[in-house]
Amino acid sequence: MSQDNMIKLECTECKRVNYFSRKNKKTLKDRLELKKFCKFCKKHTLHKETK
Repeated sequence: MSQDNMIKLECTECKRVNYFSRKNKKTLKDRLELKKFCKFCKKHTLHKETK
């Protein structure tokens, strides 16, 4: 994967980086928000894109 398209997804509850993903930064200008499973909280939480 190319590094310029990589993003980190951070849990909004425990503030830990759990997932790495990629997105097209030309078409998606705003930050990505997904509901994913956090293994530290042990439940589905909202994960937001960080720098």
